[in-house]
Amino acid sequence: MNKALEQIDEWVCNGERRYVCVCPVHSIMECRRSAEVRHVFNSAGMVTPDGMPLVWVAHASGHPEVSRVYGPDLMLAELTASARTGHRHFFYGGGHGVAQRLAERMKARFPGLAIAGVYEPPYAPLDRLCTDEMASIINAAQPDVVWIGMSSPKQDRWMARMRDRLDAAVLIAVGAAFDFHSGAVKQAPVWMQRSGLEWVYRLATDPRRLWRRYLVDNPWFLWELGLQRTGLKKFELA
Repeated sequence: MNKALEQIDEWVCNGERRYVCVCPVHSIMECRRSAEVRHVFNSAGMVTPDGMPLVWVAHASGHPEVSRVYGPDLMLAELTASARTGHRHFFYGGGHGVAQRLAERMKARFPGLAIAGVYEPPYAPLDRLCTDEMASIINAAQPDVVWIGMSSPKQDRWMARMRDRLDAAVLIAVGAAFDFHSGAVKQAPVWMQRSGLEWVYRLATDPRRLWRRYLVDNPWFLWELGLQRTGLKKFELA
């Protein structure tokens, strides 16, 4: 987490234009299904392991230094630091009223935090959300960091398409963090998050939307991981 925060701060201070993808198992499988999504993730300035299964895989693959950089935790850590550094933040996404409630709660939680603006986009195809008009609205607020709260991989594709149109140094897609930190959705208990069981909680509370993600993608990921670890098949990164 500290390395991620240091990198974000460096990008903001240097005025670089980067985007950050937080990556659970679901995103890995979306990359397997789509060359476009795979390119989006490979082009990111940073891709973090959002779920514990990916941390365990990294450890088993000889990378014990890897730790979880969970989207909701990354948001809180960066906002905590920004209350001191003065980085300006813009919240883009969430359902009706979510981004505004998120901004209000974060300002109350972190005195001195600079919220440049919020925007709650309509539910629409990506082409209707990636416009010069939208870029102008965000740029006028002069944020350093833009947080995106949509479903994945839609939020990741949005960042890739909008990156060159936005002046903000860093775009970070954190999905459900908007719902959790605004109070719209209750977060899984910490013990479930740390033990890799958050998916069970989320599936139980929102089965209609998440059944495919957890009951199809998770087993398929384990199957393909087994194929690769046993040498029966090699999956390319590019």
